Amino acid sequence: MKQASLIEKAFLLKKSSLFGNQKLDLLLPISEKMHSVMLRANEKIFSSGQEAHHMYLIIEGEVDIYLNRGKALARLSSNDFFGDEAIFGDQSRKYEAISVSDTQLLSLSKTNFLSIVAEIPSVALELLRCYASKLQFRER
Repeated sequence: MKQASLIEKAFLLKKSSLFGNQKLDLLLPISEKMHSVMLRANEKIFSSGQEAHHMYLIIEGEVDIYLNRGKALARLSSNDFFGDEAIFGDQSRKYEAISVSDTQLLSLSKTNFLSIVAEIPSVALELLRCYASKLQFRER
């Protein structure tokens, strides 16, 4: 896996449910605010109870979501996102995320997300639309 360039990140974002409805020229400044994270199989991304400051978009690979290292709640793959509870307050993580295979993520901090929403309010609407759809591991 290689690090994605800015334009590659923008095209990857275009495939995601969160950013897919945005125009490509708006995705470039969003891409600048996202950081690549490379993981090997079975690496912990975060633990239950850990402070939450970033959300993640899966570029390549798979991530399992566990509740206290028990049964996997969900297996996420390319273009899925998780950890977005970090964006909505000072909540700690309520689940853990572990890479299943070699995985590449894009990470977005709460500060950068809020900056994006201030510049492009439709991103917030897309996030709400995604929340309205049924996703197994999200608490209601």
